[in-house]
Amino acid sequence: MREEGEGYDEGVHGTRAAVHAASGGRLGAAHPRQEGPTDLRLVPPALAAWATSAVMLDAAPAWVTGTAVGCLVLAGVLMTLRVGRARRVSRAGRVPGVRTGDRPGWPAVTAAAVLVCVAAAAVSAGLHGADLRRGPLPGLAERYATVIAEAEITSDPRLVRPRVRGPAPAPTAVLIEADVRRVETRDGATLVTRTPVLMVVDVERRRSSSASSASSAFSAGDRPSPWLALLPSTRVRVTARVVPPADGGDTAAVLRVRDPKVPEVVGEPSAAQRLAGRLRAGLREATDGLAPDARALLPGLVVGDTARITPELDEAFKETDLAHTLAVSGSNLTIILVLLVGPPGLAQRVERRGLAPRLGISLRTTALLGGALTLGFVIVCRPDPSVLRAAACGAVALLALATGRRRSLIPALATAVLLLVLYDPWLSRSYGFLLSVLATGALLTLAPRWSAALRARRVPPRLAEALAAAAAAQALCAPVVAVLSARVSLVAVPCNLLVEFAIAPATVLGFAALATAPWAMPVAKALAWCAGWPAGWIADVARTGAALPGAGIDWPGSWTGAALLALATVALLLAGRRLLRHPWWCGACGVLLLLAVVQPPPLTRVVTGWPPPGWRFAMCDVGQGDATVLAAGAGTGVVVDAGPDPVLVDRCLRTLGITRIPLVVLTHFHADHVAGLPGVLRGRQVGAIETTAYQEPVDQAEFVRREAAARGVSVTRAAAGEERRTGGLSWRVVWPPADPTVVPEGPNDASVALLVRSAGLRLLLLGDLEPPAQRALLRSPAGPLLGGVDVLKVAHHGSAYQDPGLLSRAAPRLALISAGADNTYGHPAPGTVAALRAMGAVVLSTDRDGALAVTGEGAELGVAGD
Repeated sequence: MREEGEGYDEGVHGTRAAVHAASGGRLGAAHPRQEGPTDLRLVPPALAAWATSAVMLDAAPAWVTGTAVGCLVLAGVLMTLRVGRARRVSRAGRVPGVRTGDRPGWPAVTAAAVLVCVAAAAVSAGLHGADLRRGPLPGLAERYATVIAEAEITSDPRLVRPRVRGPAPAPTAVLIEADVRRVETRDGATLVTRTPVLMVVDVERRRSSSASSASSAFSAGDRPSPWLALLPSTRVRVTARVVPPADGGDTAAVLRVRDPKVPEVVGEPSAAQRLAGRLRAGLREATDGLAPDARALLPGLVVGDTARITPELDEAFKETDLAHTLAVSGSNLTIILVLLVGPPGLAQRVERRGLAPRLGISLRTTALLGGALTLGFVIVCRPDPSVLRAAACGAVALLALATGRRRSLIPALATAVLLLVLYDPWLSRSYGFLLSVLATGALLTLAPRWSAALRARRVPPRLAEALAAAAAAQALCAPVVAVLSARVSLVAVPCNLLVEFAIAPATVLGFAALATAPWAMPVAKALAWCAGWPAGWIADVARTGAALPGAGIDWPGSWTGAALLALATVALLLAGRRLLRHPWWCGACGVLLLLAVVQPPPLTRVVTGWPPPGWRFAMCDVGQGDATVLAAGAGTGVVVDAGPDPVLVDRCLRTLGITRIPLVVLTHFHADHVAGLPGVLRGRQVGAIETTAYQEPVDQAEFVRREAAARGVSVTRAAAGEERRTGGLSWRVVWPPADPTVVPEGPNDASVALLVRSAGLRLLLLGDLEPPAQRALLRSPAGPLLGGVDVLKVAHHGSAYQDPGLLSRAAPRLALISAGADNTYGHPAPGTVAALRAMGAVVLSTDRDGALAVTGEGAELGVAGD
């Protein structure tokens, strides 16, 4: 089961060298104009095979057989007619006045080739689709049976950290693609099969004796699961429940492993996989001493090992359309090949560069050595379809080198697509494969022309080439990316340009560290240290780009939305051609785009009215969670809770213009209140973090301490009676009680509750307190202070569990609720909203009204929405 957005575009950088060849002068001694038009004859067969594979994977055997036979018969008829016509033309060639240079029947040959490829694709797709329907597993999945299975692992295990969608994140799981070879059922039957499945192992997080800040398969302080150390071709024996696949992909069933602690290995991996595993483990060890971002990113850049990538960093790469750098791509291969052959644009010229000419290696031998490097690349990075796809895209430059003709690049890409779709028909439904082909096609067709147009307008050649490549890939891939993410990045092109110069040194030095680690670890660590600088730069670009308020815009996540974006892109390109004739207009448009992306708070306030002048309290729209801000002066605010998403809370604070935070109050440790903490701490001066004394859930409490320690921020604990002041803002902690013998019923009832004064405004922030704690608060010494507040932050996202006595005592004029749109918890509860309105309160919630900001005081109390 492949991830839909896998690799974003494994061809964006995979054919960067091909762009040099296609736009950087001539290949060999031939002038580009002498090569004639591009040969497109292989494109229709490749597209036909692609479409046929996508359709026939679910087709019945009768349809597959009928399609294949019908296409072969039609192809035979066309070729017979073509041969007959060729003979007639040959005889006519001896008649005076009849031209003899015609080559009749080529449309028939192309049509026949398309039909043959359709037949082959139908057969291949039919056989692969039948693999999911044969054998005992589909029937066992329908019954949700428990079995003992022996499975051979076919890909690297990967860790899945689901998004926070409630008080606690879903269990972390290890996903492993495998082929089940033997099944033992409860009735004692043993069945032999070969069926593709997805194994899901819910991993138990285990504490290590000493916490470490190093990233691993889990966050620091946890030992990685032994399941993540399994290599492809390893055979394991598991007890699992068989369930149907959720998405109808390329797996027959899902095996939910019952005992996830230690895998039972019954067959060792192959020698090639052991070698690849040793090299990859050596690279991880060599990067252990690097800064967190470089340590996480470098293995991903080199061999696609993303186990150390944190959810926050992964989200930043997606927001900036840099996710392709985290996947094995053709760029990895092409960069290494450039060391051997030099720039492909000079590959056949006397002044060609690289190691090969320096060693006196001929051009053909160089191509063979390049093929050997490609094979080694596939072995180290795993020979699964995604790696083979990347190798095929990267090999386009090699084929151009071997043939010496630029016009062979498009046929080479079409051949790669055709062979890969026939080899693995499931690629025809892969968004990653679609993006890869679109990006590669953009770099081979649009990018050279755009580069030439920019050079004609006096743009430096290197800059023109890089800008054209990034813009062409983005133009063709953006509609598909919009389908996947329902968002369009406005910073993708500049971010890709900024990381372009860092990818090559990071990859080359990373591969050098990979090769030397098994034999000379100190040298490997030195090389990894050098590679860590460009890798860290790439991560910084991703984080900075993702943090910009206008980094992206929401877009319909459907194929209709993709079509609209494609039309908008075409319109933009047509307008851009006219704008290029007017440099001043281009500059003005560039400044407007920059302002739209950066969104300086003063300008944003003038244009949008958000945040309103003189705001006192803001409730960020962070989905199903809490994140609020108390204004404490220009650019200064006290943050109460951080929400579930670092990107969203960071964006909210940037919009509010918050750069200094004297205190962050985390009311309790549920993930929907603390998981966004990295976004709060990013790029801001933070004085301290205050939390509840009840350290549950333990893993989230440890997460907060690690994030604080990594940035040198102290962590204190709040208790009732504590009073603080900063600027014109003061507050009193009214819950939890300072008595350590009082044990709350759970994390919600341990929430820190604050009574706040901002000038003449009184606010009561209740965290997620539930009725037992609310009643205890009402009876506490702080109870008499709670009457007649101006603003109430309603407890627990406006759930139905509220104490009427506390609501009646508070009697708020304005009640604000933080809840996610279309959440599954029913927040806010209609009964709670009705009760508050019956008391005369104005009730607003972020799920309907967006971010909210309170202004004024007394009779001038107001609230504005974003």
